[in-house]
Amino acid sequence: MKTIPFWSDDYPRPNNLAVAAELPTETDVAVIGGGYTGLSAAHTLAKSGTSVVVLERETIGWGASSRNGGITSTGLKAGMPNIFKRYGKEYGLKFWQSTLDMLEMLKELEAEEDIDFDWQQKGQLGVAFKPSHFEKMKSSVKWYQDNIGDDMSLVSPSEIDAAIGSDVFYGGFIDKHGAGLHPAKLVFGLAEVAARYGAVLCEEAGVFKIEKEEDGFRLHTAKGVLKSKEIIVATNGYTDRLAPKLQPKVFTVGSYSIVTEPLPKDLQDEISPKGYVFYDSKWFLNYFRITPDGRVLWGGRNDLSTNLDLTESANILRSQMVRAFPQLRDTPVTHTWTGQLGLTFDLMPNVGVEDGLHYTFGYGGHGLHTAVYLGREIAWLLTGKIKSSPFVEIPHQTYFFYRNKPWFLPFAAYFYRFKDWIS
Repeated sequence: MKTIPFWSDDYPRPNNLAVAAELPTETDVAVIGGGYTGLSAAHTLAKSGTSVVVLERETIGWGASSRNGGITSTGLKAGMPNIFKRYGKEYGLKFWQSTLDMLEMLKELEAEEDIDFDWQQKGQLGVAFKPSHFEKMKSSVKWYQDNIGDDMSLVSPSEIDAAIGSDVFYGGFIDKHGAGLHPAKLVFGLAEVAARYGAVLCEEAGVFKIEKEEDGFRLHTAKGVLKSKEIIVATNGYTDRLAPKLQPKVFTVGSYSIVTEPLPKDLQDEISPKGYVFYDSKWFLNYFRITPDGRVLWGGRNDLSTNLDLTESANILRSQMVRAFPQLRDTPVTHTWTGQLGLTFDLMPNVGVEDGLHYTFGYGGHGLHTAVYLGREIAWLLTGKIKSSPFVEIPHQTYFFYRNKPWFLPFAAYFYRFKDWIS
């Protein structure tokens, strides 16, 4: 069992990716972070003729962009009913439309830029972990039908076995927008396209100091000093104290995953007869799917920390997987890994400008579609192609008790486990 991300092991960084040997001396825009957000911003800027340098502390796509489950759909972490209640129907509909646009953007990238990332949109099945959870799903589906008109559909407990090869769930609902893809192919495809338009990609170029100057910024990196007119911070779950006013807006949570060895085709079809991607209804949820090469991927938030032992994590996740699919009891697990996601206190992505630094982060585990879209959005805002965005116009929640270390996460973990127990 390997303790490295499956996706980048399956599809390593292309040898011909145009990574710069040396750091340029100046640029129009410096993008800090070489994941989905940063590369999408770089692609957008370079395509418009703006000079841009991507500064990645590790290697391109090293973070959550190559470590996520490869599952995407509509919605944001806060949940559409809460968003409508909090910001009103007008803004709620704007945010809903933005999530539809996010999925369309991914499909456009595949078609227009010729990026092959194994896109498969057959729908997402949310499964009820307890009977009481199915009752809440009924209310949720009705809310969507009444307020948005989206045709999510219920799957009754008596019908669930036709949608998933497991008898431990108590019904569910189908979101037709759900899709699966290959995360590493997407992030490296974005990198190749950004470089093709002229973006300069710099690896092992972590930024450790930013100095504000009269006509821009001076960034001190592990590869030297770069002068830039503008900066985009695109670090999400890997945001640190480089910009002290940004860190209080976002905190880091760990997510863990395993994959099995490839399954026989008949077993793949038994587990996912409709080709859905899945998640369950717990607060400490699990997400799972069949990968493009026929493995079962199983992931979740077993521990909100980022440093759970990967063998221990694999044992926990495997036990959960086998509970749902006893037919996998003798199937070996080949990879176990972790990645970091960025959370905000209002569970909404944060987009804006602070001390002259443009930023977007805090996707709450919904980053696959959100990050690519908001990378483009922040680039458009910076260049003036758009004047505003609903993500900028809403207030961003912070609290006085968090400035550096998220000391409250262990308490939050106990709280959500308790909510799962009593639900």
